[in-house]
Amino acid sequence: MEIKSLRDRPELNNQKKHKKAYDRFNAILEELRKKEIPERIVNVINKHVDEINEADSDEKNLKKLLRKKQTSLLQLLEKELKIVPKNKYMSLWMALGMSFGIPIGVAFGSALGSMAYLGLGLPIGMSIGMAIGSSMDKKAKEEGRQLDVNLGL
Repeated sequence: MEIKSLRDRPELNNQKKHKKAYDRFNAILEELRKKEIPERIVNVINKHVDEINEADSDEKNLKKLLRKKQTSLLQLLEKELKIVPKNKYMSLWMALGMSFGIPIGVAFGSALGSMAYLGLGLPIGMSIGMAIGSSMDKKAKEEGRQLDVNLGL
């Protein structure tokens, strides 16, 4: 079964943000067409595409629907097929690393006797998180589980 396409919407050419969201969803669909996807997942994808195609071009509602369907689709792909977009893990682990960097900064501050070193933990944690995330992204790419779409997270 083939993944359906989004219908062309020339009225979005005047609305940059809406056009960008529409093009991003379209790029995800193009990447998915290159992969071997089970039919039950293709059916879910096609339902999402049908809902978007049937929606009117109302500014707020279309953008909200696109965001909702994109998030739902990406969560389904990650849960069922372990397929993720580019830099998914790096973004996730960078944030986690920063949150773990705060206790590292507190440890430095208390060990050195000055809480001025509190901010030192953030870049350390962020660097460690980015390294872990980059290695996970690289592994996903090598295994063919990565979509060549950057979501700008």
